[in-house]
Amino acid sequence: MTNRRRTLDMQADRIEAVLARHRVPGRVQSGVITPRYVRFQVATELGTKVNKVAALANEIAMALGKREARVYRQGSAINVEVPRVDSDPVRLLPLCNRLATVPAITAILGVEENGTPLLLRLSAPDVAHVLIAGTTGSGKTALARTLLTSLAMHNRQGEVQLVLIDPKGRGFGPLVGLPHVLGDVHRDADSAIQRLRWLVHEMERRDRAHISTPVLVVAVDELADLLQTGGSAVEGMLTRLSQRGREAGIHLVACTQKPTAELIGGAMKANFPVRLVGAVASRDEARYASGLADSGAEKLEGKGDFLLVAKGEVVRFQAAWIGKEDMERVTTKLTEGGRVSRRWIEEMPVDHQQPATIATQNGQSQGWRGLLSKLLG
Repeated sequence: MTNRRRTLDMQADRIEAVLARHRVPGRVQSGVITPRYVRFQVATELGTKVNKVAALANEIAMALGKREARVYRQGSAINVEVPRVDSDPVRLLPLCNRLATVPAITAILGVEENGTPLLLRLSAPDVAHVLIAGTTGSGKTALARTLLTSLAMHNRQGEVQLVLIDPKGRGFGPLVGLPHVLGDVHRDADSAIQRLRWLVHEMERRDRAHISTPVLVVAVDELADLLQTGGSAVEGMLTRLSQRGREAGIHLVACTQKPTAELIGGAMKANFPVRLVGAVASRDEARYASGLADSGAEKLEGKGDFLLVAKGEVVRFQAAWIGKEDMERVTTKLTEGGRVSRRWIEEMPVDHQQPATIATQNGQSQGWRGLLSKLLG
């Protein structure tokens, strides 16, 4: 801990030195360590322009020996954010163990910047459907798997059922063994169209009968590919489900790596009120994916670094992750009719598989420059 604090103090001194060299009076007054990055809070003199500090991002990154630094305003403070070398993944099962209860029809997403677990209740009036966007390597499919697995873990098969549509057949493959999954993964356009047509009929049947159970969560990976191969038929059925599905207990969770105006347009845009946005290639894609003019998604780190965008507000979080071994154990437990309890998670052997290029270490808490900083394992 002493070495880590010494490193943080050294980095803070170098940031202050860069500011002084460019005649920007300021000092680092606090910092927060998250699973993926270190954020320094910089206090400047009244009247200092944020753009003047932001223009020094490359110089700050060079001084700290980092590939990049992100400088942005948050409230009345200016933050300087740099990636950690020893990044910590947020594993789903230990995160579940931190939660006393998980409400019905609620998915676990990960942890916010302050370490608070982030949950999303699909049945809430302001949620309904979710769009997950991000480029290759952003972690969008892994986040979708986490979202769906957590729903299966905390809801019985008679309460929540999953429909999986995946044109490439790889992203949702590990979920097929869950007893909550209806049928197999629908890979080709014809199979997907048949399943979507059934869902539309089921929605209409439920509307007539005034029922909304069990909840059906329709997960679509590679939405752009599905729309391209399925054409107007797929677009029309997805639009209908997004417009009327919530009242019938049908919720869409769609993933795309191409958040363009053509894809996210018109009725579909209006009916995906919640966006989970990972790293994207450009500011334009960030705007299409988030629905906001300046979300900053183009500056995210990737590998599970996400923004939750809802009702015009943005929450940054690190997505939880479930490895192959943990996934197999959860599937076996649920298939046998068991419950994924806290005690069962505690007694489980550690899953040593980790996300690519991410090393792990035990979590601990430490104070630094007057602010409690948390390392989340």
